[in-house]
Amino acid sequence: MEVNELLKKVRKIEIKTKGLTNHIFSGEYHSAFKGRGMSFSEVREYQYGDDIRNIDWNVTARFQNPFVKIFEEERELTVMLLIDVSKSSFIGTQNQLKNEIISEIAGVIAFSAIQNNDKVGVLFFSDTIEMFIPPKKGRTHILRIIREILNFQPKSNKTAISFALESFNNMVKRKSIAFVLSDFIDEHYSDELRHISKKHDVIGVKVYDPLDMELPKIGLLQIQDVETGEKKWIDTNDKNTQQTYSARAQFYDKNFDNSFLKAGADRLKIKTEQPYVHILMNFFKKRA
Repeated sequence: MEVNELLKKVRKIEIKTKGLTNHIFSGEYHSAFKGRGMSFSEVREYQYGDDIRNIDWNVTARFQNPFVKIFEEERELTVMLLIDVSKSSFIGTQNQLKNEIISEIAGVIAFSAIQNNDKVGVLFFSDTIEMFIPPKKGRTHILRIIREILNFQPKSNKTAISFALESFNNMVKRKSIAFVLSDFIDEHYSDELRHISKKHDVIGVKVYDPLDMELPKIGLLQIQDVETGEKKWIDTNDKNTQQTYSARAQFYDKNFDNSFLKAGADRLKIKTEQPYVHILMNFFKKRA
């Protein structure tokens, strides 16, 4: 992608996602993802309605007037975006490719995080770790993340979600909120997901295209598996071909649901032809 075109796309995503964050998601994000607990902030004079359990008896005795302890949330969290950059994420039959939708969702989450003074890091994965960006704060850091998502060229075409989860767990020692953004066209990640969910707060975000679920009936067609490079001719009107394709899609979809259910981890699904705003909003409200 040319530099000017890339900068325009990054700027467009910044305007859109930052606007959504400012007007919609910032408060919802804060409510959905709590801090590490409450810490003592200060004391002030008792006011009607204050919890009497928070009365500071030492200060009250000293000033002969009731004072209460004020606590505030220990806010700073670490948000990690585990982003699938395998070739299957660069597909789309609608207005946007899957990776473009992923970049916008990542932008919304990232801007929401930094507005709440949280750190954001990224791990790009295929069947290997393509790039790791350590958690940091700030607009410049978030724009770098968006730029990398849009222009990233993976070394491998394949996907291994299990390896990504294992690597993330080894690289990020502090408890994190981990968003896994992928089409989840993969099988063997259930055990590793269950393992890391004991330590981290994991959310699976499945971004998929209608083509992932159903093969259009357009006659004889040469297709290529973008991850393996294998080419073959198929008859898209053939009933058996349609059923085989549909069964494969349903298998991956059920595997996604079952894996996250068993791990006790949250999940949501976003179709490329759907507006993702209300889906994210409902998710944050549900979490809160």
